[in-house]
Amino acid sequence: MFEGQMVFPQLLAFLPRRILDNCVRRYHGNKRVRALSCRDQFLAMMFAQLTARESLRDIEICLTAVQSKLFHAGFRGPIKRSTLADANRLRDWRIWQDLGLALIDRARQLYAADPLPSELQTAAYALDATVLNLSLTLFPWAPSQRDKAAIKLHTLLDLRGNIPCFLRISGTRTRDCAMLDEVPVEAGSLYVMDRDYNDYGRLHRLHQAGAFFLVRAKSNLTYRRQRSQTVDRTTGLRSDQIILLKDRRTFRKYPDRLRRITFFNAETRRRFVFIGNHFLLSAADLVELYWRRWDIELFFKWVKQDLRIKHFVGNTPNAVRTQIWIAVSTYVLVAILRRELRIERTMSEILQILSVTIFEKTPIKTVLNEIQFQSQILQNHKQLSLFDL
Repeated sequence: MFEGQMVFPQLLAFLPRRILDNCVRRYHGNKRVRALSCRDQFLAMMFAQLTARESLRDIEICLTAVQSKLFHAGFRGPIKRSTLADANRLRDWRIWQDLGLALIDRARQLYAADPLPSELQTAAYALDATVLNLSLTLFPWAPSQRDKAAIKLHTLLDLRGNIPCFLRISGTRTRDCAMLDEVPVEAGSLYVMDRDYNDYGRLHRLHQAGAFFLVRAKSNLTYRRQRSQTVDRTTGLRSDQIILLKDRRTFRKYPDRLRRITFFNAETRRRFVFIGNHFLLSAADLVELYWRRWDIELFFKWVKQDLRIKHFVGNTPNAVRTQIWIAVSTYVLVAILRRELRIERTMSEILQILSVTIFEKTPIKTVLNEIQFQSQILQNHKQLSLFDL
């Protein structure tokens, strides 16, 4: 793979050209294009994500500074901020959505063997949302409060490999539990959620579809206990009960049995109550899966910090969706590289390393595996300029 190539084209080798071409052709992305093909648009935006560029001018200046390296890095034309702005504004964002979904399918295959509790026959997912704050002046189409703008990014994360497999953008006034109407439901899979998704009618539809769920219980939950099961209190478990909802209105929405698990976290001195419909997994396994739900918070942190979603380089809905899906595609492409090259580093560390070695003529596996080289890069990350290497 190396053959004297820079790190950037080595990373792109994990993206088959055929997949990108099919996505572009499906939505006529290159129709009547004289400059900046969809591929160059993707490379420029991917460069921005990997190297933390925060504006179109920033992207243009940095790429112009390494103009002699661009052809060998994969670019086939100059990158001008006005042309890139037009491409983000006008080209169908579904090109990048389809590309992201194709990469997600590939990544999920690679991470399918990652361990989950043996009694869980299929996948486990974490569902959550994060708010991305915007300027109301620049984004008048996304009002949040009286003088603010924001959007919500709803994500379904596959806990095998922490791969995002479902994303939706909505206004902040959309209730989180409404996403349960859009999430693809797989029979036998487990969906782990926080308290905001505690909607008994929607949870019962999940149950009827053959899926399992685990969600934080509301504080005003009233129930009738049918049976209690023995728990090991040294693990923090306090109770494991089979219950029926007591309130007439909630029982009408969810008339079947539920499992209620109480857990006490000794470190934070907090008590957690979960309800779900999986009766075969042990209570300890279910609680462990709920803690793994925090992986989605790490994903949101990477999205906001490492992938630079917080700073949009376009103000229209199409440009925002384009940037989000290219950021997700970049993240998943790095996840594919991590698994295929068997890199032991975390995703955050890999992204940091790539940000300062992208134009180095070094085997990418060497860059990511040489501990001494990595430590030096991470130590000097804030002091080094990308183009000083």
